[in-house]
Amino acid sequence: MKKHIHTMITAFRDGFQSVYGARVKTKDFLPAIEAAVAAGMTHLEIGGGARFQSLYFYCNEDAFEMHDAIRSVTGPEANLQTLARGINVVGLDSQSRDVIDMHARLFKKHSITTIRNFDALNDVENLVYSGQCIHNAGLKHEVAVSLMGLPPGLEGAHTPEFYLDTLKKILDRGIPFDSVVFKDASGTANPKTVYDTIKGARKLLGEDAHLVFHTHETAGLSISCYLAAIEAGTSQVDCSLAPVSGGTCQPDVMVLLHALRNTEYDLGLDIKKVLEAEEVFKECMADYFLPPEALSVEPFIQFSPMPGGALTANTQMMRDNDILDRYEEIVAAMGEVIAVGGFGTSVTPVSQFYFQQAFNNVMYSKWEKIAEGYGKMVLGYFGKTPVSPDPKIVKIASEKMNLPPTEESPLEINERDPKKGVEAAKKMLQEAGVPMTEENIFIAATCKEKGILYLQGKATENIRKVEKPKKTEEKAAEDKTAYTVTINSRDYSVVIEGNSATVDGVPYSYTIRDGEVPQGAAATSAAAPVAGSAPAAVPAAQPQAEVKAEVQKAAPVSAKKSVNMEAPLAGIILRIPAKEGDSVQKGSTILVLESMKMENELPSPMNGRIVRWMVKEGEQVKAGQVLGTLEG
Repeated sequence: MKKHIHTMITAFRDGFQSVYGARVKTKDFLPAIEAAVAAGMTHLEIGGGARFQSLYFYCNEDAFEMHDAIRSVTGPEANLQTLARGINVVGLDSQSRDVIDMHARLFKKHSITTIRNFDALNDVENLVYSGQCIHNAGLKHEVAVSLMGLPPGLEGAHTPEFYLDTLKKILDRGIPFDSVVFKDASGTANPKTVYDTIKGARKLLGEDAHLVFHTHETAGLSISCYLAAIEAGTSQVDCSLAPVSGGTCQPDVMVLLHALRNTEYDLGLDIKKVLEAEEVFKECMADYFLPPEALSVEPFIQFSPMPGGALTANTQMMRDNDILDRYEEIVAAMGEVIAVGGFGTSVTPVSQFYFQQAFNNVMYSKWEKIAEGYGKMVLGYFGKTPVSPDPKIVKIASEKMNLPPTEESPLEINERDPKKGVEAAKKMLQEAGVPMTEENIFIAATCKEKGILYLQGKATENIRKVEKPKKTEEKAAEDKTAYTVTINSRDYSVVIEGNSATVDGVPYSYTIRDGEVPQGAAATSAAAPVAGSAPAAVPAAQPQAEVKAEVQKAAPVSAKKSVNMEAPLAGIILRIPAKEGDSVQKGSTILVLESMKMENELPSPMNGRIVRWMVKEGEQVKAGQVLGTLEG
C-alpha cells in the first residue's frame, strides 16, 4: 500500500497573489472552487496574506464576505485555510494585542478552519501571543518556520541548524499548534537544506506530528525540493492549479502526481478529475491579464530572493507607474539590501521592505531615502533579526527616521502607540461616519485610510484584464474630444474629431503646422467652414497687434507665479492636509500619495497658497497627472 501524502491547494490565495498581484474578484472564481471540491481537493488556501488587503485596495470587495461565499460553495467539511503574519496578522505593519485577538475571532466567525502563522524574522516571540489567540478562537494553528536561500557568498543564518533551532524555541515557549510548516516563499532553499531540515524536524516532533513543506517554482527547484521533503518524512506539500501554477507559484498538482508515479507515495487524487477542474479554472480566469514573468523560472532569483506573491505584485504596481523598465535594476539592488539588513526571510512583509528599499536606492541616491518598513526593521521595531544588521545602515536609518534602535518587544511598543489598536480604529470609523461593527474596526485597523475609503463606498477597482479589441463606434467616440474655449470673455463649444473642428455646431476643416503665422497673414489664415455649413459665430480676424491689445486689456498679466503640482508616480490620494486657499511653505507636506505600498509625502514646491485641487482623497491618479495649482 502506498504512503499517502496530503496536499493543500494554494491556487485561491497564493496562486492569485503570485500571478495576479492578488487582484481577483470573488464571483469570477467560485465555479473553480466548486470544481476543485468535486475533484476531491477539499483543503484549500483561500485568504489572508495579501488577499485580505487587496480586496479593499484593488477589488472593492470585502474579505469576510469572500470567506463566507467560498464556504457556501465548499460545504462545512472543507478545510479552509488562511495565512497570517504573526503580530502583523494580515497587514504590513504590526498590531496591538486587541487587534491580533480580533483577527483570530473574526476569521473563526467567517468560515475559516486553519490559520498558517509565520514571522518573517523567525522571531519566535512574535508567534507566542498570535498563536495562542488562534488556538483560543477554536481554529487549527499551523505554526511556521520561514526559509530562504541566502544569496551566493552570504552566510550566517538560513541553514538546517538555524531552522531546527527556531523549531526548538517554538517548543520551548509552549506555543500550541496542530501542525508545523517549513515555508519557503521565494523558492530559493535547495533540496539538501530541505531534506536535512525536514529529517531533523521529524526526529524532534515524532512520527505522529503533521509536517508540511511549502515552496515556489520561481527558482526552478520546487519538485526536487518536494521529493526531498517527502523522502525526509513530510506529511504534506502544497500545490496549485493551472493557470496559476509553476513559475512564481507552487508547482501544479498534476506535475507532482506525475513525479510520484512508480514510487511508494500517492496524493490520493484522480488526475483526470484534476484536469477537469483545471479546465474550469482556466475558463474562469480567461479575462485576467497573465503577466509573462509569473510563468517563468528566474535563475537570477537566488541572488535577490523574492517571493512569487511579491514579485508579481511589484511588477503589477510598476506597470501601473509605467516604470517596469527599471525592474531588473531594482531586483539586482535587493542583494545588497538583504546583505546588510539582518537576513530576515524574504516573505511579506520583509520581502516588501527589501523591495521598497531597493526601489528607493535605484530611483533616488543610494540610502538617501529609507523605506519606513526597512528602517524600522533594522532598528528593531518588528523584533529581532536572525543576525545583526550592518551598524552603518542602522545609523543611517536612525538619523533619517529620527528613531533610536530598540530591543523592546514590538507588542509593548504597539500597546503605547495611539495610532494603533481597537480604540484608534473606532475613532477613524467615527470620524468617517461608518457603522461600528467588529469587522469594520478590524478593516480600519489593518487597512487604514484605504479601508475607510472602501467602507465609505469611495474605493475604486484596479484589476488588470485582457484588453479586447474595441468596436469601431467605441474607437470613434474615443477619438472625439470636446472643449469649451473662451475668447474675449465669450465661451465657444469646440469638438475635435479627426481633421474636423465643430464650433458651436458649425463644422470646420483644420490643419496644424509648426511655426508662427507670418506677419500680415492672419487675415487670410482663418479656417473656412466646411462647404454647405452655416456661418460661424466667431470673431472676425483682426490684425495681430489689435488682438494682443484686446487680450491684455481683458486679462491683465498677473505678477504672481502659478505652479502646477504633478504626481511623481501613479497611486491613490490618501490625504490632502492642505486645503484650497491655505497658505503653505516650500517643503511642507501638502498631499500624501500611496504608491508601491509606500506613503509618499509630497512637499509644496514654493511659498504661496493652494489655488485649487484637481483631485480628491481616494482618487486613483497616473504619473504626471496634474494634482493641483499653487500661486505665490
